Amino acid sequence: MTPTRRSFGHRIARLRAFVRASLACAGVLFLAGCNAVLQNGAVARFMEPEPIRVLAAGPPNAVPGTCWGREQTPAIIETETYQVLIQPARIASDGAVLEPPIYKTDTRQRIVRERRELWFEALCDSQFTPEFVASLQRALAVRGLYAGPVTGSVDARTRNAIRSYQKAQGLDSAVLSLAAARQLGLVTIDRPEGLARPNG
Repeated sequence: MTPTRRSFGHRIARLRAFVRASLACAGVLFLAGCNAVLQNGAVARFMEPEPIRVLAAGPPNAVPGTCWGREQTPAIIETETYQVLIQPARIASDGAVLEPPIYKTDTRQRIVRERRELWFEALCDSQFTPEFVASLQRALAVRGLYAGPVTGSVDARTRNAIRSYQKAQGLDSAVLSLAAARQLGLVTIDRPEGLARPNG
């Protein structure tokens, strides 16, 4: 094979690899969002987007120093197509149609569901120590939501388990809410001042 043919074949192979990587990335983008790392024309790995955690920048009534998560549900917009009569039909005295009616096609959009933004108090990054995350993974494993090893680090499996646990309660987010952490027994519930503690 001559150098020219070898070079051309190498270009074709690289082009095919690039097309395969692009199609794979497009498929993941369509389903969940794509953060692909391309190396030498091939997809190296797909990474789940990091969950959003907001520190001291939550809703207007947020207590300074608290951390918040935000769940955003986009609006659902429906496009309707309908016919508009431009000119009615011309009908003879005997009922025969001399000219059919003329319509034009028009479209309009309507909001089926409004955009929704839900703020919820979340744990701060400083609370996600390896010991805490290990306890979180064990608590989710006991409930049949986490099947991975207890690593003490928040990975994609852990985030998926958090989302599954919270989704059943109406919060579709991989950011661990303070309420969920309390329900899992990972965070103590602060008692209001003046409330007597039980004896013993």
